[in-house]
Amino acid sequence: MKTAKSASEQIREPAPGRIGRVRWTICALLFFATSINYLDRQVLGILAPVLQHDIGWTEQQYSYIISAFQIAYAIGLIVAGRMVDRVGTRIGYAVIMVIWSLAAMAHAFARSALTFGIARFFLGLSEAGNFPAAVKATAEWFPQKERSLATGIFNSGTNVGAVLAPAIVPIITIKFGWPAAFLATGGIFGLIWIVWWLWRYRLPGEHKGVTRAEYDYIHSDAPTAAARIPWTHLLGFRQTWAFSIAKFLTDPIWWFYLYWLPKFFDSRFHLGLSELGLPLIVVYNFSAVGSIGGGWLPAFLNRRGVPMAKARYLAMLIMALLVLPIFFVGKLSTEWSVVALLGLATAAHQGWSANLFTTVSDMFPRQAVGAVVGIGGMAGSVGGVLFSLGVGYLLTLTHSYGLLFALSASAYLIALFIFRLLVPRLTPVSVNITNAEQSTY
Repeated sequence: MKTAKSASEQIREPAPGRIGRVRWTICALLFFATSINYLDRQVLGILAPVLQHDIGWTEQQYSYIISAFQIAYAIGLIVAGRMVDRVGTRIGYAVIMVIWSLAAMAHAFARSALTFGIARFFLGLSEAGNFPAAVKATAEWFPQKERSLATGIFNSGTNVGAVLAPAIVPIITIKFGWPAAFLATGGIFGLIWIVWWLWRYRLPGEHKGVTRAEYDYIHSDAPTAAARIPWTHLLGFRQTWAFSIAKFLTDPIWWFYLYWLPKFFDSRFHLGLSELGLPLIVVYNFSAVGSIGGGWLPAFLNRRGVPMAKARYLAMLIMALLVLPIFFVGKLSTEWSVVALLGLATAAHQGWSANLFTTVSDMFPRQAVGAVVGIGGMAGSVGGVLFSLGVGYLLTLTHSYGLLFALSASAYLIALFIFRLLVPRLTPVSVNITNAEQSTY
């Protein structure tokens, strides 16, 4: 009679001199999930000028619709982060994808600002689980020295999703109408990914393709505490607050790019739906380069003798400085000069984001990563709600984007200053296994 093999028995021996690359196939799964996540959420931004004309909502009502997503996103991050920690990454991520695909398709049946807001709320509630699950999977499959690169790669999926939306949504809308755009993007891609994920994802010790060398490499960091850390204790760490404040200040800028750039190009350069795609595709292609490059930079610096904490902070400083030229977007008169500065700013944001996410796995044990990312993401969503409401109010009052781009330029340096003030050396938390209480300072 055959017996089940233990995790250690399932790990096969590698060919001489080879570590194995299964972890990068896992990274590919995270990349595609993140691409779908941003494709689904970006459809509304692309169609906003069309929907505003067809349904007749105001700038303020549009900001309420965006805010409904962000409020739900804040709630969902807390729930999803802890849920993924409890049920595991494989099942948790699949459930999250099922729910958000259904919510994305529900937009096709909305016919007022209120019903769009309801659909948007449920999309935000479910899509919130993507990043806690992806960051946790990265912590499960990558050693610390590779996590920022892996995070940068899967985080670049946000840009691919943002590029796919202006590439395919106008075509579907022109041929079949805007409801078809929500149905197609919400249904097809999610179903394919769910099947692929459930087939391929396992923990390293349970994956048949993992070699002994790759398993040992993944677990080459110093062991961390196995105890689950309650939220009340997580909120007692300066590391949690540093991450959360940085998300609060900088996440709203990315929301602004996603939801208002199509409207900005429409109002500033009078670009219709068929003309809007190319500028947005160029901008988000820049951001894909920034995500991967920003994630690669700390490892590059570390290989040249810079300590990892200093390399991480240096990379974040470079990204914060590269955002500054966005201040001048309101003063430019040509479409492609605006595209160039917006591309630089979105690239820098994604490089910043890849490193900011990685600070969580730098500072916290794997058992707490999902929850901390959820707490920080909630803070980012709260900031996004406040910023979105402010955008609607300012545009209604002034019809100018100048102040909004000035705020976007300064947010990253302020966030970095506060982060460094709270955690000067990216000090890992130290947890007492008995009662999960500690002092890391």
